[in-house]
Amino acid sequence: MIFYKTDDEVALMKISAELVSNTLAEIAKILKPGITTLALDQLANTYIRDHDAIPSFYNYNGFPSNIITSLNDVVVHGLPGKYELKDGDILSVDIGTIKNGFHGDHAYTFIIGETTKEVLDLVKITKESLYLGIENAVVGKRMGDIGWAIQHHNEKNGYGVVRDLVGHGLGKDMHEDPQVPNYGKKGAGPLLRENLVLAIEPMINMGKKDVYLDEDGWAIRTADGSPSVHFEHDVCVKKGQALILSNYQPIELAEQANRNLNTSYYA
Repeated sequence: MIFYKTDDEVALMKISAELVSNTLAEIAKILKPGITTLALDQLANTYIRDHDAIPSFYNYNGFPSNIITSLNDVVVHGLPGKYELKDGDILSVDIGTIKNGFHGDHAYTFIIGETTKEVLDLVKITKESLYLGIENAVVGKRMGDIGWAIQHHNEKNGYGVVRDLVGHGLGKDMHEDPQVPNYGKKGAGPLLRENLVLAIEPMINMGKKDVYLDEDGWAIRTADGSPSVHFEHDVCVKKGQALILSNYQPIELAEQANRNLNTSYYA
């Protein structure tokens, strides 16, 4: 069943989404080689709870952590732990919050230190494809228009678009109908109506699209071991132009300030 939100509910969802954005910004401030992914998990848990919310992911279907930290060839669902970040790592951080009865849920991919042009291009193209998908999240379009925009931009650059994992509706439940694939055909799929809230999240591999479940039972990895990148925004369907409820600006500002502060390890 698809749930359409009222304007008041969308406003509450924006609060939840922006809390995720601000939590990601707090993580961006401290990222550097040597820090553990468990330390990021602990920081996020404290920050979220200090803002009168709770982490959505903790114990969701048994998930044992507060946030998701997916490294290098891990597409999604990586578990925080004792691993110390090192120069050149690709780190996707996915965070969910519950505040005022509604979920926020989105992700951002960071580069630790220096990396190759090929990885930087993958990050850039994946992020661009997210916004191309969002451009199609408007009244009168169809779900296939979102997926096609994301798929076309990535595949024309030679990347693999993951099929096994998709975006989703968002609201009082973290995963609501409809599914939001990152592939599709123009003009196909459910018609988009006003105040449908979606988590749009391209998961893009430098190599082929195929993935597998790690032996830990959670992490989804690329089958060929290639790097993967994940970006996600919370988006409300509107007439003419989609309303993005989450906000990358504080994350990007914190990321840039961190780079300027730590020029010894950033490219």
